[in-house]
Formats: sequence, structure tokens, C-alpha cells
Amino acid sequence: MSKGIGVRRVSAASYGEMAGAFAELCLRAEAPNLHMAPAAIAAALAGPVKQAEDIVILSAEAPDARLLGVWAFRKLRSAHTGFTTMLQAPLMPLYEVSSAPVLDSERAGPALLALLRFLAGAPDLPKLLRLPLLPMAGESFAALQKACAETGSALHHFECWERPMAAPQPGDTSETYLRRALGQGYKKRLQQHRQLEKAGALVYGRHRGAEAVTALEDFLALEAAGWKGTNGTALAKLPVDAAYFRDVIDRFAQADMARIDLLRLDGAPIAAGVLLDFAGQAHFLKIAYDESLARLSPGRGLAIEMLRADLTAGRPFRLDSGAGDRVDASAYPWGERQATAHVIIAIGSAGSHLPRLAARGRMLLRQWRDRKLGSTDGTAR
Repeated sequence: MSKGIGVRRVSAASYGEMAGAFAELCLRAEAPNLHMAPAAIAAALAGPVKQAEDIVILSAEAPDARLLGVWAFRKLRSAHTGFTTMLQAPLMPLYEVSSAPVLDSERAGPALLALLRFLAGAPDLPKLLRLPLLPMAGESFAALQKACAETGSALHHFECWERPMAAPQPGDTSETYLRRALGQGYKKRLQQHRQLEKAGALVYGRHRGAEAVTALEDFLALEAAGWKGTNGTALAKLPVDAAYFRDVIDRFAQADMARIDLLRLDGAPIAAGVLLDFAGQAHFLKIAYDESLARLSPGRGLAIEMLRADLTAGRPFRLDSGAGDRVDASAYPWGERQATAHVIIAIGSAGSHLPRLAARGRMLLRQWRDRKLGSTDGTAR
């Protein structure tokens, strides 16, 4: 039941005032999706999203005004939606991010039911949800399935895959975890990492706050020096995209929800990871490495050093690789997998023929393209 839970629409302009409540909600959530954070909405509104009225932010609250759930959408009508107006989450898809709402673990079911009922009863909102990269397991997804059943809503999924994750078990050390995650490749990968360590003074560093903003420039330089710089897709070659990305990291860094991890060899950055990170859960946005050292796999070396640092600290953590459906999962030293899919939800009796047709067409086109070009490898990011 969703009795006693109220849902209201929050304007993008006033959502920043909820930053503290959102952070507290993340501490109570199974999987705090930072792409729903006020920092993400503010960056989108300052950059790619020009119409504030296209932003729909829903807040589920207990009778005592405690925040129980947040789901942020953007009204969208395009070829991807079958030219039907839909609500898409997250607001701005940024490097394979989740579309799941942020929910209080203890009230996930009632909060999601209240959110769907609000959408069903809102006369000015579309009754179709487009949810790319939705986790298909866990308490939040179970709550979503139950809420769909109770509201007579239909959940359709497309393009399912297993996404690499790191979710160590209590008592894991870096050695036990890497042995389990790498399996038969453990010896070879660790030998390769030792070669990297012998190549010079190898130093791993984690940068937050103002340091993260500065370290971002090392990432941008590394990316631009590689194949993405050559073909013009590196952020540094795309001024508008780079400005938006800098703004995203700056806003999240101010909220202490971003970090840049750097691996340096003799003082020079050879691998860099850009992550959103809060409440023991991190999400990889992008990674870059020195391609002249590819034989030593500095990108994997960075991931190994990240695991070592987190496991040495002894705090529970969970890391989302941010890997898309066309990336080889074996490229990552992370042993867990999360079922993920692109999802369309038709609320109540809403028809979804055209959006589902568009989603299926996109899926078939991608499958044809993959067969024609061959599968991508782990360097796709």
C-alpha cells in the first residue's frame, strides 16, 4: 500500500534546495542513482536541456515530510520514442547511466506505487516511460514489477545483457577477490600488472572536491591523445560536450559526489577514471589510458589499484562499471554481473505500440550492425 505517502512535482529551479534530503535518501537506498541528483538536473538545465518545462521531477514523501523516493524525467518525442511523447529517465543519458529511481530501502514498494499512481492520475503527463539501462534485479526492480501489477501497467524490456559490477563479499581481500573475478586469467593479469609496476614509479591517487576538477584535465588530455582524439570523438575535441562534462563534474565535486582516479607512472598520468561516488556506491562515467603502454594494460591496472584501495580500507562498497551492452565484460577485473535492459512502461491502459516498434527496430538494427562490423572490445570506452 502507498497510504500516507504523498507525491509532488518539484520544479527544476527549486530542486537544488533538496540536495541535503537527496543525499540522506541515498544513504538509505539500495542503489543511490546519482543521475537523479540536483547536481545532474542543474547541469542539464544549464547545458543541453533548454526548456525547464520539459523536466519532470517527482518526489515521494512520508507524512513527516521525509523523502522516500525521487524520479527525474525529461519529456521526449523523437525517433527513439516512435515519435510519441514519453517521459525518459534519467534526464540526460550520460555514459550508460541507470534510469532507476532512488528509493528508501524500507519503503521502496509503497513509494514506487505512489509514484506510478501519481503519473497515472496526472492529466498533463505522458503515460509512457522510456527507461534505458534499467537494472533488472534487486529490491527496486521487484518493487517496480509489483507497482506495475497493482496499477495495471505493462513493462516491456529490450536488449538485455549482463553488466560488470564489483560487489565484494565481507572478508574479501584484493587477492581473494581478484582470484575469483579473473578466474583462469588471474595469473596472466597479475603478471602483466607486475610488469607495469616494474616500468617505473607507479602511484595511484584518488581525487575529490577541487582536486577532482583539476584532475579532470589529466583525463581529458589522456583521452585526446588516444584514438578518440584521432577520430575527433574525444571530449577535448568537442567544445560543447566538454563544457557540459566539466560542469557536471564541477557540480558533483561541490557536493562531494564525484572523484577522479589517476594512475601515474614516474609522475605522468597513464590512466584516468571519472566516477560519480557517494554512500559507498560508485559509477564509472569514462576511462582513458596511455595507448603507448597498451601492452601493459594501464586501464586494467587502474581498476586493480582501485580495488586494492577500497578493499584495504575495509568499508563495504559497490562499483558499477558503466559498461554498455556492446562492451566485452571480460575486459574488467570485476567479478559480479547485473542484469540490465532497455525498458518501456505503459502506465495503466496506455498504448505503447509505436514506442515498442521503435525499440525493437533499434534493437534489430544494432544486432545487424554488430554482425556486419564484428563485436567491439573492452576499449570501446
